[in-house]
Formats: sequence, structure tokens, C-alpha cells
Amino acid sequence: MNFLREELERVQRRRRQKKWLVAAGAIIFIFFVVIVAGVIVSLALMPTVAGDEVAVIRVEGEILTGDFSGGGYVGSEAVGRDLRAAADDPFVEAVVLRINSPGGSPAAAQEVIRDLEYTRAKKPVVTSMGEMAASAAYLIAAHTDRIYLSPDTFTGSIGVIWFFPDESKWMEEEGRQVEVVKSGEQKDMTSPYRPLTENERAYAQKMVDESFETFIADVMEERPVKRADVETARVIRGEEAISIGLADEEGNLFDAIEGARGLANT
Repeated sequence: MNFLREELERVQRRRRQKKWLVAAGAIIFIFFVVIVAGVIVSLALMPTVAGDEVAVIRVEGEILTGDFSGGGYVGSEAVGRDLRAAADDPFVEAVVLRINSPGGSPAAAQEVIRDLEYTRAKKPVVTSMGEMAASAAYLIAAHTDRIYLSPDTFTGSIGVIWFFPDESKWMEEEGRQVEVVKSGEQKDMTSPYRPLTENERAYAQKMVDESFETFIADVMEERPVKRADVETARVIRGEEAISIGLADEEGNLFDAIEGARGLANT
């Protein structure tokens, strides 16, 4: 009887051990799956990486404040998030901004520049210009360590513009009227149903001039360019841009990536 009891206990112990091994194996497998999933998600959220060391961040479309990208527009928050992620990523040694933009909001450019300077404090940042990097887009590029572009890239356009559509004549011809109740004389100065007054026109010009002075002073602080070469706000071809100091050398995206990698290794 003792022999049968001992055999029964041995069989039960083996069953318990087998169950424990199966449970332990399941736990290890689940842990492995969670780790792999975490790595995949992390890689998916990282900016595009070239050669596992240079992050390529795209600035494509009109630059506005906000968190979006696509449809001809790009938001300052979306660009800034990618810049800071690349700056804090230990596997990224340098960053390339691939810019293809006609410009946009000065305020949006200033927001991007804050995130850009955060990144530059940690690693090199290089600009690769596509077909166009003008106005506010150029202001962003000016805050990078090196600028690459093609001979026929359109850049420059260093200036500020403010549109005031006036549909008052059309409205008069169509017999349309707008009645306005306002708290101040200039509250509706951007409305299309009336022209600007002389005082409003002078005030708008003052605001544009102040914004332009901030813009051009910023560019001249960052780049070896003379005011006389850019103050007319003209669009400038890439070939001339290099000769007057707006850009550094001819090259496409892959040249910029190699250049950024070289700066990281110096």
C-alpha cells in the first residue's frame, strides 16, 4: 500500500511540475510578445531614419500653427514634435530638414525655430531644400547648420505681406449691404465689405514693417548675407542664393544626409 501511495504522489508531483512549466512558458511568451510589440510601436513613432543615424523630417506645404500635416499644409506642432523626438533619440546623430514650402505664418516659423534650437543644442541639423523654400520656410532653414539646394530651387522671398480683399464695389453693384456694430474703429479692418481707411492702412504698414525688420535681422544674424541683396523680398534661384550667402552648396537630399553625418562625426 505504501508503494502505491508513493507512486501516486510521484505522479501528482510530476503533473504539478508540468503545469508549472507550461504556465511559466506561457508567461515568458507573453512577456516576449509585449516587448516585441513595444519595440515595433517605438520604431513606428520615430521620425524617418536614414542609415540608422540621420533623421529626415519633412516640412512640406504652407507652414501654419497647429498639429497637422498634409493637403498642402504643415503645422508647427507636428514639425516641432518630430524635431524634439529626434533630438532626444540616442540612436539619431544628426537631423535633416527636407523643406518644400512657399512659406507661411511668421508665428508658425518662430514656433518651429524654438524646437529647432532645442535640437541644434544636442546634434547637427542640416536643411535640404526641394523645389521651394521661401519666406517663412527660409527663416526656418536659416536656423540650421548647413543648407543644401539645387540650382533652380526657389528661395529667399524674405519679406512680410498682408492681404486686405475689398469686395465693396461688387457688393454695391449687387445691391448687398452689411451693417456692423463694433466696439472700436479698427475692429473690422480686415473685413472684405469695405476698403481700409488711411489710418488703418498706415497702421497695417507699420505692423508689416516691424515684422519684416524682425525677419531680416534674424536672417542676417544666422547667415552671411547683405541686407541689400535680400531686402526687396525677391525670389532667388538656388545658384545665386549660394553666391550671396543664403545657402551653402548644391546637393539633393542624399547629399544633405551625408553632410549631416559628416558634421555629426567632427
